[in-house]
Amino acid sequence: MTDAGIHAVGAYAPDHRISADEIADAWGRFEASGIETTAVPDADEDAVTMAWAAATRALEAAGSDGPDLDFLAVATTTPPLEEEDLTARLGSLLGVPEDATRHVVTGSTRAGTRALALALDAAPERGLVVASDCPRGEPHDARGHAAGAGAAAFLVGPDAPVAVVDRAEHAQAYPGTRFRERGSDTLDGIDAGTYDRNAFVDPLAAAADRVDAGEVDAAAVQMPDGKLPYRAASALGVDTDAVAAPETVSTLGDTGAASVPLGMAKALDAGADRLLAAAWGSGAGADALVLERGGEVPTALALDGAESVNYGEYLRLRGEITAEEPDGGGAYVSVPTWHRSLPQRHRLVAGRCPDCGAYTFPPEGACRGCDSLVEYEEVALPGTGTVEAHTEIGKGGAPPEFAELQSRAGGFGVAIVAFDTPDDETATAPAMVVGEASVGDRVKAVQRRLYTQESVTRYGFKVRAVE
Repeated sequence: MTDAGIHAVGAYAPDHRISADEIADAWGRFEASGIETTAVPDADEDAVTMAWAAATRALEAAGSDGPDLDFLAVATTTPPLEEEDLTARLGSLLGVPEDATRHVVTGSTRAGTRALALALDAAPERGLVVASDCPRGEPHDARGHAAGAGAAAFLVGPDAPVAVVDRAEHAQAYPGTRFRERGSDTLDGIDAGTYDRNAFVDPLAAAADRVDAGEVDAAAVQMPDGKLPYRAASALGVDTDAVAAPETVSTLGDTGAASVPLGMAKALDAGADRLLAAAWGSGAGADALVLERGGEVPTALALDGAESVNYGEYLRLRGEITAEEPDGGGAYVSVPTWHRSLPQRHRLVAGRCPDCGAYTFPPEGACRGCDSLVEYEEVALPGTGTVEAHTEIGKGGAPPEFAELQSRAGGFGVAIVAFDTPDDETATAPAMVVGEASVGDRVKAVQRRLYTQESVTRYGFKVRAVE
């Protein structure tokens, strides 16, 4: 084992929830055992934005930030694009140095623990591992009913309060249990009963047999539903209470590659001193890790959903029923032009006037304080601010590039925000609003999808009210 371990933990799940009863009312049944609600990503959320939300929480919990990192690993089975390096976008959103070591792990629900293993082997001075996922199934079947969303992040480095004291892996051929064909958004499987159960339990048991778990406070086990993990409990050498303690499937649904990392995050947040993490991926393979706490570990979890949605709203948010984007009229912004504004859109980099100290956002043109044409000092804003003006963009009022968002999520707010600066000045900028906000409200910047143009999704800051 290396001396690298976990320094801090962050986790995030979308606010929206749909209940099992709501789906049962629509289909006459609910196929996913042991699930009460599932987390539903907002229309402007995906694996990248959820990864950012979990990562920033882990960094803030540790009093650290992106420029401190020398390692970044991202795990997901639902990348927004089939081919693109997610760490480039996420690294830009977080401000990770461009020469940091990076890894993307995908193609399996054990990707989260695979990414953590990469970090442990690399033993970075300050590394970040993020697992973020939002699997989908057909609306009528068990995989669709179970499909949820969430992300967990771990700050990794030497001399950590949580050590990984033992780990092992195992793989054997069990094809057909869970897969997604190329070009498809939805999961499939052959649903072969005993074969599926053996494909799940056997690799997990074999990996667990190779570690010395001993007596554990909690067992974070892969949770495609609320029944299958408990069938594996005895084979893992733990009781069902240990499996139940850190579970998130009953409230978030099947979170894919984030399932076990979310269980780990919940267990550490609850104070578990010794933890077994058992991740499974179809094919089939499994990882088993034993974690032991030796001190206090800072955690920042945001897993409680506050907004219930009905089935029609659920279909709209998923993009199952949306209006087509209108032809023409959109504001065309080329990718090269967008690229030049990434520091502002991703990290709120403003310009400070060297003559009068006023802030201009974006840092171009004449200073708004003294009207001088100057070479601005670039300053990353902390992301908090106050709403100075606000309006709602109702149906039909959105520019064409935002029409899909409005079709899926409804009307949205736009605000003029006076962002805080490091020296008690303000920098004013417009921003779309997530949720509700009024004039005078304190808000914080969050990273979301803005729109897609030329098949390239543009990510950037929006604001949401600070609770």
